Amino acid sequence: MTVRSALHPFGARAVRRTIVVTTALVTAAALGTAAPLTARAAAPAPQSQVYSWVSDGWGGGTVTSQPAGINCHQTVADPWNGVGQENPTGTCAASFPVGTTVTFTATPDPGSYLNAGPDPVSLTVQPGYNAVWAMFCPNDDLCSAG
Repeated sequence: MTVRSALHPFGARAVRRTIVVTTALVTAAALGTAAPLTARAAAPAPQSQVYSWVSDGWGGGTVTSQPAGINCHQTVADPWNGVGQENPTGTCAASFPVGTTVTFTATPDPGSYLNAGPDPVSLTVQPGYNAVWAMFCPNDDLCSAG
């Protein structure tokens, strides 16, 4: 003799199956209405300033960077004829992502030589102050420092 559940005409097993199927359908419906996951954009790398300082050696030349950003030129001075060292022209400061390796090259103008500085030189950008410097001197050995 088979005993049937009073709650369901097909018995207790059918009740359990109904509950499992209903639970699965409710869960699937809830998942279907949930907002899809979206990828978040990566935060940009923090930037830091890099400065090219061209010293007053009275000579002329240009400091450039790779990757591009610095292109700083110093014109030659002639202190004996009243022509002092002018401020450098071009881009002497630029922002680079922290951790970037920047390579600097110093190229003297005709009539000048590189007394000190990048030939080339690299630096890894750190948070805070980052600098490279160069001193160009005239070929006639008239240099403000040595």
